[in-house]
Amino acid sequence: MTPTGIGLRAALLVGTLALAAASARAADGGAVKDFLLDNGMEVVVIPDHRAPIVTHMVWYKIGSADEPPGKSGIAHFFEHLMFKATTHHAAGEFDRAVAEIGGSNNAFTSYDYTAFHETVPPSALEEMMSFEADRMRNLILTDDVIKTERDVILEERRSRIDSNPQAVLDEEVDATLWQNQPYRIPVIGWLQEMEELNRPDAKAFYDAYYRPNNAVLVVAGDVDPDTVKAMAERTYGKVARGPDLRPRIRPVEPEQNTKRTVTLTDARVSVPNFSTQWVVPSYHTAKPGEAEALDLLAEILGGDNRSRLYQQLVVKQGIASEAGAYFQGTMLDATNFTVYGAPRGDAKLADVEAAVDAEIARIVKDGVSDDELERAKTRYVRSMIFARDKQEDMANMYGSTLATGGNVKDVQEWPDRIRKVTADEVKAVAARYLVLDRSTTGYLLPQQQAGN
Repeated sequence: MTPTGIGLRAALLVGTLALAAASARAADGGAVKDFLLDNGMEVVVIPDHRAPIVTHMVWYKIGSADEPPGKSGIAHFFEHLMFKATTHHAAGEFDRAVAEIGGSNNAFTSYDYTAFHETVPPSALEEMMSFEADRMRNLILTDDVIKTERDVILEERRSRIDSNPQAVLDEEVDATLWQNQPYRIPVIGWLQEMEELNRPDAKAFYDAYYRPNNAVLVVAGDVDPDTVKAMAERTYGKVARGPDLRPRIRPVEPEQNTKRTVTLTDARVSVPNFSTQWVVPSYHTAKPGEAEALDLLAEILGGDNRSRLYQQLVVKQGIASEAGAYFQGTMLDATNFTVYGAPRGDAKLADVEAAVDAEIARIVKDGVSDDELERAKTRYVRSMIFARDKQEDMANMYGSTLATGGNVKDVQEWPDRIRKVTADEVKAVAARYLVLDRSTTGYLLPQQQAGN
């Protein structure tokens, strides 16, 4: 299973970039179909007949931000438990079935969803559906299973978080950035709470959230929508609908009025770095046009090697080894906008941070040019072509959007909304949200820089 909460920012960026692939039609011209099974499970089919493979994904609308207080890590824990024995299949049988046909499978957990996926030949699609439908309700959860897998996730935390200074700092920054929303709690969980997870916790979580009416099925590849619908009805359609779930209403982030810093020094760090973050609206919470403007602001400011930060700090001034920005737009609640950098040669981290702040101030004061904005839009349109070439990207695009409050129409209309963003709107969101007095900055420093 993919360890989640680690590398989560990269995974979420895939969702944002994949939105650039938004199109009403799949890569080879087949129309995307969306329908509901009688038990409430939503199904999206994205035809792509260029290669005889299919990506099958089940997205559950349950992530770490939905966990009960004191039970952090249980969403990720349950991702692991889903690979155990059911009343119909022994532990490991699902994995072996995928491997025997040369396919691949995995899973991941985020703040807002948990997803399970397989890539196989089309002839194996119904078998994958049958396996997934089976483990949706028929897991065998014993105390021995719980203890064994709990030890696995505890070791995962030790190896991937506790032994990694950057990961430790990232957790502390998140816990400082978010004052009230559960995004402040790491996806993998806090160690002391993970140690206490037990079978009653797991059973309650399973019964509450692993239901067809809390899931989205996305099938992308060499398939016909009507055939997929018939398969889904024969497999998932037999799973009983669960109780209606309460709306996903979480604690609301209060107005932030302070600048906060988090500093970690560690002897294992050789090159210092920093990141500054702001709480901003996501696509699900923003006013019309704001999230699109934030996406383009991130692209112009620090999206790639043509961005302002890269050109100014890396190419022209030569003071940074890296500098960039990103916006995690595909989130259920408010999200974050981030800028980051690391020095090069004899340059100081403070010089890099000051130069990044100066580029932000330029946009707040002078805005962006129409030409600069159009070039950013063009880069997004080009990325559409590349994303459409990968059925996994298309499946991720639709799945992450539908699991965070969006719908198929949102995905399909996204390019048009991006094209409508004006330079004034980009300047406005920069001025409204990128205020240093309301930011959280994390510093990762070598041991000898402590106190500098």
